[in-house]
Amino acid sequence: MGAIEVPVLIVGGGGCGLSASVFLSDHGVGHLLVERRPDTSKLPKAHYVNQRTMEIFRQHGLEESVAEQAATPEQFGKVRWQTTLTGGQPLDARVIHEMDGFGGGALRETYEAAGPAMPAKLPQLRLEPILRRHAEERNPGRVLFGHELTTLTDQGDKVVAEIRDTATGEITTVEARYVIGADGGRTVGDAVGAQLQGLPALFDATTVYFSADLSEVWNGGSLITWFLNPYRQDFSSALIEMGPTWGKHCEEWGIHLSLAGVDREDEQAVAARVREVLGLPELELTLHQVTSWTVEAVLAEHYRYGRVLLAGDAAHRQPPAVGLGLNTGIQDAHNLAWKLAAVVKGSAPDSLLDTYEAERRPVGQFNLGWAMSAASNHTVVIDAAVGLGQHVPPERRVPVFFGYFAPTPTGVAQRARAAEIFATHRGECQAHDVEIGFAYEAGAVVADGSNPPARAPLGDVYRATTRPGHRLPHAWLERAGRRVSTLDLAGTETGFVLITGADGSAWAEAAAQVAEKFSVPIVTARVGDGAEYTDADGAWAGVREITDGGAVLVRPDNHVAFRSVDAAEDPAAALADALSQVLDRSAV
Repeated sequence: MGAIEVPVLIVGGGGCGLSASVFLSDHGVGHLLVERRPDTSKLPKAHYVNQRTMEIFRQHGLEESVAEQAATPEQFGKVRWQTTLTGGQPLDARVIHEMDGFGGGALRETYEAAGPAMPAKLPQLRLEPILRRHAEERNPGRVLFGHELTTLTDQGDKVVAEIRDTATGEITTVEARYVIGADGGRTVGDAVGAQLQGLPALFDATTVYFSADLSEVWNGGSLITWFLNPYRQDFSSALIEMGPTWGKHCEEWGIHLSLAGVDREDEQAVAARVREVLGLPELELTLHQVTSWTVEAVLAEHYRYGRVLLAGDAAHRQPPAVGLGLNTGIQDAHNLAWKLAAVVKGSAPDSLLDTYEAERRPVGQFNLGWAMSAASNHTVVIDAAVGLGQHVPPERRVPVFFGYFAPTPTGVAQRARAAEIFATHRGECQAHDVEIGFAYEAGAVVADGSNPPARAPLGDVYRATTRPGHRLPHAWLERAGRRVSTLDLAGTETGFVLITGADGSAWAEAAAQVAEKFSVPIVTARVGDGAEYTDADGAWAGVREITDGGAVLVRPDNHVAFRSVDAAEDPAAALADALSQVLDRSAV
């Protein structure tokens, strides 16, 4: 290929990197993506796509493609604990506890009211091909798998990288204005001297991926089912549907289990242990992969190193609890894409990119801590709810379970106490506010002096607000008989959106003037009686937090940039000042 020049080089073709490619294409930013692997992931790995990520996919025309293959909350929206999968003993196949999670069951109404898209379950080996297809369609010939980064040098005014074709050995020199490191920290971080802070080795885990027909013993309907084995602690495990069919007739599975004493290279021995743990000695199964991995809790000291920006696992790695890893990475890319577009197109100075770290690193730090807390709660508190723990000797394990299920006043009391303890798990499986309630306190926002809404201690209550830095609240609007979400108004085609009341003509005139002045698209959406948009269900009136004369300026990533609660004496001056702060045009 020789040498090429591109505005942006993306290193890494996983969920984060491929999403970044789609987002940049939609923003009209030229780029090249390189990925050392020959193809997308062959492992299911991350499998929960949370509500905020599905909203982002909706904005970029990905939601339908994902939903076609994904499980819906009706199909996965529970978390279950039970003794074993099957068996003929008195304690076998007993449900210990079950609760709604991830927008399923009783949570559905709350999630539906909060956003235009619902969470989905789709493992990475099925999600990444969708992202790759869209990335290649939108950026033909510039999404290169089987190409690895070999050198990377930030020369101040540009980044020079060497890319090697892993099949032919051919070297290509790439000159880029900016680089997104989305390679899981394999090469880019080391090249720029990035330091990961935290705990690089919390514990080791093993996951076995296999195919089998479990329809005779599987109830389905859970994101994850935890087995607390009454007879052998080392047989306790977690079983996860991996599709492609969801529910009772699921074909592929992931199981987290202990392989202590088993040769992991011996497929027959591993398969035998899976059968043993599942209690199905005659089960026909096909073993796909055994992965041993280290659970980490690390955060990059910085997200920006000159012209190199880290995203996804290159910037943060945390326990899988709450499903925040991949989702946080895709949301990193979403935050970064519109800013890169503004800088590359000349609408904003390079300093706008400093707000990427200012906004996303605190979110990464919060999510890392939240995942650690949820994982600790599960491994310590949940076991204790049943009466287990390190203090319980092996010979007491079976009596503990019999006591838990006993049809006696003591058994009833134990189950009641356990239910209250299990309810603390909502910080993991009902963490709605963690998914969509995060906010940017500093960065490309104009603070208005207001305080954020109080956050529920366990992260399970989302409170909508138009306070600057927060995600724009969802509400259904109608225009010319067409129903749209407030979250459909801003984006790559429309740029910023200024939402006003019905009498927002002064704001609309101001938006036109400011858009021309800054060469930035700003669309005005007036909402109210007689305006182009009507408040379909009255929900917008309940969350807008502005008067009929006020306005809310929303960024292309659907976070509120500026809010004027009331009418402004000089709307054009107020809006120009706000946009200047958001884009850091004062630095020009």
